Amino acid sequence: MKDLLYAGLALVSAVIAAYCFVSFRGVSDNKTMFIVVAIVFTLLALVFGAMFLMGRVNKNEDIHITE
Repeated sequence: MKDLLYAGLALVSAVIAAYCFVSFRGVSDNKTMFIVVAIVFTLLALVFGAMFLMGRVNKNEDIHITE
């Protein structure tokens, strides 16, 4: 269940980052806020995505090349 939470948070962060990048082009004032928020949420999306993928890896079972 925890893995799905990380996936959801990564998806929401990516959507917010995309919105901020798109809004950055259209706004003439206060552009730095949009770019900073977009970069922060892009990094959060990467972190949550990595946490999601780390939880999907089976660490208890060895994988052999002959199988």
